[in-house]
Amino acid sequence: MAKILVVNDQPHIVRLIQTNLEREGYEVVTAYDGVEALERVEEEKPDLIILDDQMPRMDGFGVLCKLQSDPGTANIPVIMLADGDADRDSFKGWQAGINAYLTKPFNPRELLVFVKRNLKEEGGSDGEGDPLWPY
Repeated sequence: MAKILVVNDQPHIVRLIQTNLEREGYEVVTAYDGVEALERVEEEKPDLIILDDQMPRMDGFGVLCKLQSDPGTANIPVIMLADGDADRDSFKGWQAGINAYLTKPFNPRELLVFVKRNLKEEGGSDGEGDPLWPY
């Protein structure tokens, strides 16, 4: 099963995401700021990253820029969780190369659909017959 890095400075959000992903059989590693996220990417080689946009030491867009500039990490799918101005931030995220964008508060089942879709797994579509859609 895939390894997913969850990056967020709010421990309760990390735990919520981690619990839901582990329930689905994913291996989950965590980080609580942007600098730690880049360290974990180097150590753990995740298959996908769930990244908060606003964190201490380095925000999600800074992390994304570093990932995109390194050929070894540029192809890791990134799902961004964001606060703030959804239109402005989502456009900034799409320009920076994210694969999916969710605003907080988010539905954990919707996040799971995005995870599966970006990992190209069964159940990742939003088509008819998908048990996760609509939620």
